[in-house]
Amino acid sequence: MPLPAKKAADQHKEHDMHQDSTPSTRGSSPIRDNRIRSVIERMNASRNSPPRAGSRPGSGSTRNPEDFADIGFSIHPDQGDLIYLLCRGMGAHRVVDFATSVGMSTLYFAAAMRDNGGGHVIGAELVPAKVDTARRNLEEAGLAEYADIRVGDARETLRDLGGPVDFELIDGWPLPDGPSLARQVIEIVAPQLRVGGYVMNDNAEPDFLDYIRDPANGFISVTLPIKRGTELALKIAEPALVEPRKT
Repeated sequence: MPLPAKKAADQHKEHDMHQDSTPSTRGSSPIRDNRIRSVIERMNASRNSPPRAGSRPGSGSTRNPEDFADIGFSIHPDQGDLIYLLCRGMGAHRVVDFATSVGMSTLYFAAAMRDNGGGHVIGAELVPAKVDTARRNLEEAGLAEYADIRVGDARETLRDLGGPVDFELIDGWPLPDGPSLARQVIEIVAPQLRVGGYVMNDNAEPDFLDYIRDPANGFISVTLPIKRGTELALKIAEPALVEPRKT
């Protein structure tokens, strides 16, 4: 749960006073805490890729997330740095991390929450083994108290986020047919995102892009040249307040 504001602010000041100034091996990350950076670097160095034949989610032999319990499909470091910077700049205090996987994106979010003086990362992950790994990574980085990882189907666990949300990462497991998980989850969490809040999407699912680019839903967005194409959207209005497009 989020820390009380005064306690979080005091801890943040103490952190700034005692922070190690020795540079870490990664070049220009905006995260200055070497304890966090070392965990991120370890996770990047030990990324466990799936076997090549028909192994990517939705690509052939299996679509069961449990079959990939030992594989972390993690965001790219550039995406993580952008998440951290945007959350710091907007003073984010409540964010959504879907899907958590082994906790790479959670680390960036949680670092921003701590450095903003306190906050709450609401994670969603279907595979319990990945949740256990994510919690260990957060503990190692000293960020466990800022994350609430909810185990189960995000279409249920993210229905009540406890208040207005500042930032949402939508990076879910592909489905064989029907609406993508990204589309289903954005329809659940978008109404809980505040005006001025961001959504980042990693997989560019066509039906997710249809939703986020429809002016009636209150977003504007841009495709960034990160990874295979990262969609970053800004909520500019509640859907009921969006004026119809002039023809």
